[in-house]
Amino acid sequence: MIKKSINPFSATITIGLESGYEQVKISQPQIIRFVQNYQEDLIKNKGIYLSASVSECKIVLSGQVEPHLKLSFINYPKFPLPVSQLKNEIEDLAKSFMSEFRQNRTVIEYLDETVMFEQSGDIDPRIN
Repeated sequence: MIKKSINPFSATITIGLESGYEQVKISQPQIIRFVQNYQEDLIKNKGIYLSASVSECKIVLSGQVEPHLKLSFINYPKFPLPVSQLKNEIEDLAKSFMSEFRQNRTVIEYLDETVMFEQSGDIDPRIN
């Protein structure tokens, strides 16, 4: 048995399951298909294996209760990457999600920082 260990790395993208602020639903299978297609492109074009764990959650703020998915990433010891490259790939994935699923804002939580990408300053009208 071989043991391989690397420094800890963690990133979580929180993806809303509504398109825009119109309360148009996005399904979990749509997101998973998008992730798998994105992963296949990364493997084919860059030789990068970006494994993701997917879990359900809800974001609650004032009058808003919106279903979300959390996509969690580690620096998988089988296919390790430099942290800067891993962050770039995760951020590119988040931006692709935003474009594909009409997300105004998304957040990535790292161990050392929290990053928000925002298309505009608009706020969900359900937030009082």
